[in-house]
Amino acid sequence: MAPRVAIIGLASDFGCQVQVTNMEDHLLDVLGLMDLSYWQLASSGHLPDEYDVAVIEGAVTTADHAEALLKARETAAVVIAIGSCAITGGIPALAGTADYDARYGVVYGDGVAVARGRQLPAPVSSVIEVDYHVPGCPIDPAEFVTVLSRAIMGLKDDMPRDPMCAICKTQENVCFLDRGRACLGLVTRTGCTAKCVTLGRPCTGCRGISPEANIPAARLVYAEKGLDPLELDRLFDLYNAAREVVV
Repeated sequence: MAPRVAIIGLASDFGCQVQVTNMEDHLLDVLGLMDLSYWQLASSGHLPDEYDVAVIEGAVTTADHAEALLKARETAAVVIAIGSCAITGGIPALAGTADYDARYGVVYGDGVAVARGRQLPAPVSSVIEVDYHVPGCPIDPAEFVTVLSRAIMGLKDDMPRDPMCAICKTQENVCFLDRGRACLGLVTRTGCTAKCVTLGRPCTGCRGISPEANIPAARLVYAEKGLDPLELDRLFDLYNAAREVVV
Protein backbone atom coordinates (compact mmCIF):
# COMPACT_ATOMS: atom_id res chain seq x y z
CA MET A 1 0.00 0.00 0.00
CA ALA A 2 1.29 3.48 -0.88
CA PRO A 3 2.25 5.67 2.10
CA ARG A 4 -0.54 8.01 3.18
CA VAL A 5 0.65 11.65 3.23
CA ALA A 6 -0.98 14.51 5.16
CA ILE A 7 0.04 18.15 4.57
CA ILE A 8 -0.68 20.27 7.65
CA GLY A 9 -0.36 24.05 8.10
CA LEU A 10 0.38 25.99 11.30
CA ALA A 11 1.24 29.73 11.49
CA SER A 12 2.44 30.94 8.08
CA ASP A 13 1.19 32.54 4.89
CA PHE A 14 0.78 29.08 3.32
CA GLY A 15 3.37 30.10 0.73
CA CYS A 16 5.17 26.77 0.91
CA GLN A 17 1.94 24.88 0.35
CA VAL A 18 1.29 27.13 -2.65
CA GLN A 19 4.72 26.11 -3.93
CA VAL A 20 3.64 22.47 -3.73
CA THR A 21 0.81 23.32 -6.13
CA ASN A 22 3.44 24.71 -8.51
CA MET A 23 5.35 21.46 -8.87
CA GLU A 24 3.60 20.20 -12.01
CA ASP A 25 6.91 19.31 -13.68
CA HIS A 26 7.80 17.04 -10.77
CA LEU A 27 4.47 15.48 -9.81
CA LEU A 28 4.95 12.33 -11.86
CA ASP A 29 8.09 11.59 -9.83
CA VAL A 30 6.09 11.04 -6.64
CA LEU A 31 2.37 10.64 -7.39
CA GLY A 32 2.70 6.93 -7.96
CA LEU A 33 4.61 6.51 -4.71
CA MET A 34 2.07 7.97 -2.29
CA ASP A 35 -1.56 8.44 -1.32
CA LEU A 36 -2.21 12.15 -0.63
CA SER A 37 -4.76 11.63 2.15
CA TYR A 38 -5.07 15.22 3.37
CA TRP A 39 -3.92 18.64 2.21
CA GLN A 40 -5.07 21.55 4.34
CA LEU A 41 -4.74 24.14 1.57
CA ALA A 42 -6.41 22.12 -1.18
CA SER A 43 -8.99 20.08 0.73
CA SER A 44 -12.16 20.87 2.66
CA GLY A 45 -12.06 17.53 4.46
CA HIS A 46 -10.76 16.71 7.91
CA LEU A 47 -7.38 15.36 8.90
CA PRO A 48 -7.73 11.55 8.94
CA ASP A 49 -7.06 9.51 12.04
CA GLU A 50 -4.36 7.50 10.29
CA TYR A 51 -1.58 8.53 7.93
CA ASP A 52 2.07 7.60 7.44
CA VAL A 53 3.85 10.86 6.54
CA ALA A 54 3.10 14.29 8.05
CA VAL A 55 4.31 17.30 6.08
CA ILE A 56 4.25 20.35 8.39
CA GLU A 57 4.33 23.99 7.27
CA GLY A 58 4.36 26.93 9.67
CA ALA A 59 5.57 27.95 13.11
CA VAL A 60 4.14 26.89 16.45
CA THR A 61 2.28 29.84 18.01
CA THR A 62 -0.51 28.30 20.14
CA ALA A 63 -1.22 25.41 22.44
CA ASP A 64 -3.45 23.99 19.71
CA HIS A 65 -0.48 23.91 17.36
CA ALA A 66 1.62 22.07 19.91
CA GLU A 67 -1.14 19.53 20.48
CA ALA A 68 -1.55 19.03 16.74
CA LEU A 69 2.17 18.37 16.40
CA LEU A 70 2.20 15.86 19.24
CA LYS A 71 -0.72 14.07 17.59
CA ALA A 72 1.03 14.11 14.20
CA ARG A 73 4.21 12.71 15.73
CA GLU A 74 2.23 9.97 17.46
CA THR A 75 0.36 9.10 14.26
CA ALA A 76 2.93 9.41 11.48
CA ALA A 77 6.02 7.30 11.05
CA VAL A 78 7.73 10.23 9.32
CA VAL A 79 7.53 14.00 9.93
CA ILE A 80 8.79 16.47 7.31
CA ALA A 81 9.12 20.19 8.16
CA ILE A 82 8.91 22.50 5.15
CA GLY A 83 9.87 26.16 4.98
CA SER A 84 11.54 28.66 7.26
CA CYS A 85 8.54 29.05 9.55
CA ALA A 86 8.52 25.35 10.39
CA ILE A 87 12.29 24.89 10.56
CA THR A 88 13.57 28.07 12.24
CA GLY A 89 10.42 29.94 13.31
CA GLY A 90 10.73 32.15 10.24
CA ILE A 91 8.87 35.44 9.94
CA PRO A 92 6.36 34.61 12.75
CA ALA A 93 9.25 34.41 15.22
CA LEU A 94 9.94 38.11 14.70
CA ALA A 95 6.91 38.80 16.89
CA GLY A 96 8.64 37.05 19.77
CA THR A 97 11.53 39.50 19.87
CA ALA A 98 9.49 42.10 21.81
CA ASP A 99 6.39 42.14 24.04
CA TYR A 100 4.39 39.37 22.41
CA ASP A 101 1.10 40.06 24.20
CA ALA A 102 1.30 43.76 23.36
CA ARG A 103 1.60 42.90 19.68
CA TYR A 104 -1.77 41.15 19.84
CA GLY A 105 -3.31 44.28 21.34
CA VAL A 106 -1.94 46.46 18.53
CA VAL A 107 -3.48 44.20 15.89
CA TYR A 108 -6.71 42.98 17.51
CA GLY A 109 -7.40 45.40 20.36
CA ASP A 110 -7.15 44.94 24.11
CA GLY A 111 -8.89 42.01 25.73
CA VAL A 112 -9.62 40.13 22.52
CA ALA A 113 -9.23 36.37 22.86
CA VAL A 114 -7.74 35.54 19.46
CA ALA A 115 -6.00 32.24 20.06
CA ARG A 116 -6.11 29.79 22.97
CA GLY A 117 -2.82 29.35 24.73
CA ARG A 118 -0.77 31.57 22.46
CA GLN A 119 2.96 31.24 22.91
CA LEU A 120 6.16 32.66 21.50
CA PRO A 121 6.48 31.52 17.86
CA ALA A 122 8.87 28.59 17.56
CA PRO A 123 9.94 25.95 15.04
CA VAL A 124 8.33 22.53 14.84
CA SER A 125 11.46 20.95 16.31
CA SER A 126 10.84 22.80 19.60
CA VAL A 127 7.85 20.50 20.18
CA ILE A 128 8.56 17.23 18.35
CA GLU A 129 11.38 15.46 16.59
CA VAL A 130 11.57 16.16 12.85
CA ASP A 131 12.86 13.51 10.44
CA TYR A 132 13.28 15.51 7.22
CA HIS A 133 13.65 19.19 6.36
CA VAL A 134 12.97 21.34 3.29
CA PRO A 135 14.35 24.82 4.09
CA GLY A 136 13.62 28.09 2.32
CA CYS A 137 11.05 30.89 2.08
CA PRO A 138 9.29 29.67 0.11
CA ILE A 139 10.51 26.13 -0.53
CA ASP A 140 11.71 25.00 -3.92
CA PRO A 141 9.21 22.50 -5.40
CA ALA A 142 11.96 20.31 -6.86
CA GLU A 143 13.71 20.12 -3.49
CA PHE A 144 10.42 19.23 -1.80
CA VAL A 145 9.87 16.37 -4.26
CA THR A 146 13.41 15.12 -3.66
CA VAL A 147 13.02 15.13 0.13
CA LEU A 148 9.54 13.57 -0.01
CA SER A 149 10.89 10.84 -2.28
CA ARG A 150 13.77 10.18 0.13
CA ALA A 151 11.31 9.94 3.02
CA ILE A 152 9.03 7.53 1.17
CA MET A 153 11.97 5.35 0.15
CA GLY A 154 13.41 5.34 3.67
CA LEU A 155 16.60 7.22 2.82
CA LYS A 156 18.13 9.51 5.45
CA ASP A 157 17.64 13.26 5.57
CA ASP A 158 20.29 15.02 3.50
CA MET A 159 19.81 18.72 4.23
CA PRO A 160 22.89 20.67 3.05
CA ARG A 161 25.28 21.83 5.76
CA ASP A 162 27.80 24.09 3.99
CA PRO A 163 27.47 27.88 3.69
CA MET A 164 26.21 29.26 0.41
CA CYS A 165 29.24 31.34 -0.60
CA ALA A 166 31.04 28.50 -2.40
CA ILE A 167 28.04 27.84 -4.63
CA CYS A 168 27.63 31.55 -5.23
CA LYS A 169 31.16 31.68 -6.61
CA THR A 170 30.41 28.86 -9.06
CA GLN A 171 27.57 31.05 -10.40
CA GLU A 172 30.24 33.73 -11.05
CA ASN A 173 28.35 36.30 -9.00
CA VAL A 174 30.08 39.48 -7.86
CA CYS A 175 30.14 39.45 -4.05
CA PHE A 176 27.77 41.95 -2.43
CA LEU A 177 30.17 42.36 0.49
CA ASP A 178 32.84 43.59 -1.93
CA ARG A 179 30.33 46.25 -2.99
CA GLY A 180 29.70 47.32 0.58
CA ARG A 181 26.29 45.65 0.85
CA ALA A 182 25.34 43.24 3.63
CA CYS A 183 24.70 39.64 2.54
CA LEU A 184 24.22 36.47 4.61
CA GLY A 185 25.58 34.06 2.02
CA LEU A 186 28.72 33.40 4.03
CA VAL A 187 26.72 31.92 6.93
CA THR A 188 23.49 30.69 5.32
CA ARG A 189 22.84 27.03 4.54
CA THR A 190 23.42 26.24 0.87
CA GLY A 191 21.13 24.24 -1.43
CA CYS A 192 19.33 27.04 -3.31
CA THR A 193 21.98 27.49 -6.05
CA ALA A 194 22.30 31.11 -4.87
CA LYS A 195 19.16 32.11 -6.77
CA CYS A 196 18.60 35.43 -5.01
CA VAL A 197 22.18 36.62 -5.43
CA THR A 198 22.23 35.53 -9.07
CA LEU A 199 19.09 37.64 -9.61
CA GLY A 200 20.72 40.66 -7.96
CA ARG A 201 19.44 40.40 -4.40
CA PRO A 202 21.64 39.82 -1.32
CA CYS A 203 21.01 36.61 0.63
CA THR A 204 18.65 37.18 3.56
CA GLY A 205 19.21 33.80 5.24
CA CYS A 206 15.87 32.09 4.60
CA ARG A 207 17.45 28.62 4.56
CA GLY A 208 18.77 29.00 8.09
CA ILE A 209 22.23 29.32 9.54
CA SER A 210 24.66 26.72 8.26
CA PRO A 211 25.99 24.32 10.93
CA GLU A 212 29.41 24.90 9.37
CA ALA A 213 29.18 28.70 9.56
CA ASN A 214 31.89 30.55 11.47
CA ILE A 215 29.93 33.45 12.96
CA PRO A 216 32.88 35.22 14.66
CA ALA A 217 34.84 35.09 11.41
CA ALA A 218 31.82 36.43 9.52
CA ARG A 219 31.70 39.43 11.85
CA LEU A 220 35.39 40.08 11.10
CA VAL A 221 34.69 39.92 7.37
CA TYR A 222 31.90 42.46 7.78
CA ALA A 223 34.27 44.78 9.62
CA GLU A 224 36.95 44.36 6.94
CA LYS A 225 34.42 45.27 4.27
CA GLY A 226 33.44 48.44 6.13
CA LEU A 227 30.14 47.05 7.44
CA ASP A 228 28.90 47.06 11.02
CA PRO A 229 29.47 43.54 12.44
CA LEU A 230 26.29 43.94 14.49
CA GLU A 231 24.36 44.18 11.23
CA LEU A 232 25.05 40.47 10.73
CA ASP A 233 23.17 39.63 13.92
CA ARG A 234 20.33 41.99 13.06
CA LEU A 235 19.89 40.39 9.65
CA PHE A 236 19.80 36.93 11.22
CA ASP A 237 16.53 37.79 12.92
CA LEU A 238 14.52 38.07 9.71
CA TYR A 239 14.26 34.28 9.44
CA ASN A 240 16.15 33.06 12.50
CA ALA A 241 14.84 35.07 15.45
CA ALA A 242 13.92 31.85 17.30
CA ARG A 243 17.25 30.15 16.64
CA GLU A 244 17.96 29.78 20.35
CA VAL A 245 15.10 27.25 20.67
CA VAL A 246 16.06 25.19 17.62
CA VAL A 247 17.19 21.66 18.55
